[in-house]
Amino acid sequence: MAAKAVEQRLGSLTVFTQDDFEDDWHRVASGGFGQVFLARHKRWRTQYAIKCSPYLQHDASSSDVNCLIEEAAKMEKVKFQHIVSIYGVCRQPLGIVMEFMANGSLEKMLATHCLGWQLRFRIIHETSLAMNFLHSLRPLLLHLDLKPGNILLDNNMHVKISDFGLSKWMEQSTGMQYIERSALRGTLSYIPPEMFLDSNKAPGPKYDVYSFGIVVWELLTQKKPYEGLNMMAVIIRVATGMRPTLQLASDEWPGEVQQMADLMRRCWDQDPKERPCFLDITIETDMLLSLLQSPVADPECEALARKVSCKPSLHQAREVSEEVNQELTDNDSEDSLKRVLQFSDSESLVPSEEELPVYENKVTPLHFLVAQGCVEQVKRLLAHELDVDCQTASGYTPLLIAAQDQQADLCALLLAHGADANLADEDNWAPLHFAAQNGDDRTARLLLDGGALVDAQEHEGWTPLHLAVQNNSESVARLLVSRHADPNKHEAEGKTPLHVAAYFGHVGLVKLLAGQGAELDARQRNLRTPLHLAVERGKVRAIQLLLKSGAALDALDQGGYSPLHVAAARGKYLICKMLLRYGANLELPTQQGWTPLHLATYKGHLEIIHLLAENQADVGALGGMDWTPLHLAARHREEVVVSALLRGGADPNAAEQSGWTPLHLAVQRGAFLSVIHLLEHRADVHARNKVGWTPAHLAALQGNTAILKVLVKAGAQLDVQDGVGCTPLQLALRSQNQGMVAFLEGKEPSLVILGAEPGAQTEV
Repeated sequence: MAAKAVEQRLGSLTVFTQDDFEDDWHRVASGGFGQVFLARHKRWRTQYAIKCSPYLQHDASSSDVNCLIEEAAKMEKVKFQHIVSIYGVCRQPLGIVMEFMANGSLEKMLATHCLGWQLRFRIIHETSLAMNFLHSLRPLLLHLDLKPGNILLDNNMHVKISDFGLSKWMEQSTGMQYIERSALRGTLSYIPPEMFLDSNKAPGPKYDVYSFGIVVWELLTQKKPYEGLNMMAVIIRVATGMRPTLQLASDEWPGEVQQMADLMRRCWDQDPKERPCFLDITIETDMLLSLLQSPVADPECEALARKVSCKPSLHQAREVSEEVNQELTDNDSEDSLKRVLQFSDSESLVPSEEELPVYENKVTPLHFLVAQGCVEQVKRLLAHELDVDCQTASGYTPLLIAAQDQQADLCALLLAHGADANLADEDNWAPLHFAAQNGDDRTARLLLDGGALVDAQEHEGWTPLHLAVQNNSESVARLLVSRHADPNKHEAEGKTPLHVAAYFGHVGLVKLLAGQGAELDARQRNLRTPLHLAVERGKVRAIQLLLKSGAALDALDQGGYSPLHVAAARGKYLICKMLLRYGANLELPTQQGWTPLHLATYKGHLEIIHLLAENQADVGALGGMDWTPLHLAARHREEVVVSALLRGGADPNAAEQSGWTPLHLAVQRGAFLSVIHLLEHRADVHARNKVGWTPAHLAALQGNTAILKVLVKAGAQLDVQDGVGCTPLQLALRSQNQGMVAFLEGKEPSLVILGAEPGAQTEV
């Protein structure tokens, strides 16, 4: 074919050759569809994906090339934000040049990552948008190969689908060949039952809807459908109406997940006529995504485990450590020890280095005698000028053992013989760390007098002062600060000694540190202050002392939570009251946009809601997704919380960013008494969300006749159409609730859809 003729047929598409790209092509995917390569264009310096079909790579005929060009030209005209962009055709090797999707396919992502519910729902919704766009084209464009492998994800994990229409090059249209090729390509699980039951039947739009249902199952469970079954077993199961199991479903799944599973079941219905169309699917997935995005993230829960040395236990006086004990279990070791004791008892005998045994872990007799607390024998042994700083395999010196075992006399003896007060073990614990941990002020004083570094830091940055504070040892802490210990030293997570004192509620130490120049608002790595920790732990006296000392009331951690946010979320009424009395800001938003009132509402802390409202908190504050506290109450809490906010002046008609009012949310949740409270406070029964649904539409979709009757009594109109022309009756038909349908038909006989024009889309 002449190059000019090809270019005319391709329109704005470009014809590439291998020479247009740099030499290092990287294969990023392969399978029954062929192979996908990542290549950088030499002149444009842009990365592209080049998809080469196995049926077109070798000895491609003129008709093959024609088919490829026709399809590429058709695909190039399909421009939509959730469909992969096509840039041209590559001649050698023969393939389609398209945009590169950095996060690869959904198939790969599901196998390697645990996805959050919000991301899963967004992927489902964006896939439904893409499919709705294809099905809205005239002439309609079917995908016929929708599966996770053809759902691609960009840098920001947004969906773009690919490979629609490619099946024309890859399969023949006869039934069994189509099924066999699908089995080979791993797509058999996505074929609807009607294709098995009537292989001569041409696929229609509901084919893609069925495939979408299977994709939803994969996203909900992160499993492969029919895994381990052969081709015939899958065909038999699908043809007889069996579907992948949902036994993996958990009661802990959010309610929206259960609703998404209901949509999934309708999508894979055995009867194609019962499956919804993508226009309706997009409305439902949009609704479920909006609802799922509202939950409030709790403030981070601080957990501070008590810091202790991980070394072998030597904390009980005269107890031999396991490390030493193991070396003294055989007769040879016992004999050696007896000889050492004889040496130490005799002032006239001087043992040579060869005569002094050294055990497997570099434990020496000196270590053993110190661990035994044998002061006199240690004194005699040291008289022979032994290495006083000998270390075991894990770095223990005799002085470390003496300090850990609170043997002050032995510490004094070892220091007098030149022991290094700063020689640390393999975790950088120095003798002073052990003295501080034990609250042993006598040993601590000896070590400091012997040159111990007052601010020595072990491997996680803890100083002796951190340890003394943790263990509520005021005597050691006072000694350390009197020797100029830095009260603002940070350990690895950024905690200062004041953070530790506040966390454990050691009031005396909070007072001591504050008086010694400790920064009241020192920040951890997560930006929490000592006040944050004291509030979370409910340490009222420590909070009071910090506030009196001038701690910042409104410091925000990395999530944007102030101490008042933490208290409101944790349900700490008295602490909230104290913070408010000192002037805490009621309206600070977290990074998600939530005020303390949002958090108290989400958690259902009624006393705190009343307290905040009495202190003039803004009951209409807009949080994440523009949700007010009343939105959160209507969606997540009992009617008493809804009632309390309404009595406090909350607006029942505030709309969040998708147009949902609290009444929409209460109806969708089926909260009958909340609906009553909202209507009593003049909630607008005709309010529409962004897809045109009124509360009556939602009641009909939920099949809740009792709530719909209340709405009708309040003036709801049942002939109102949503954004795609559906009335509450049509949504009720979808729910298959006969009582609801009978009620609606009795109220509005003219709404029966039998009068719809021929060819009109009546499925919902």
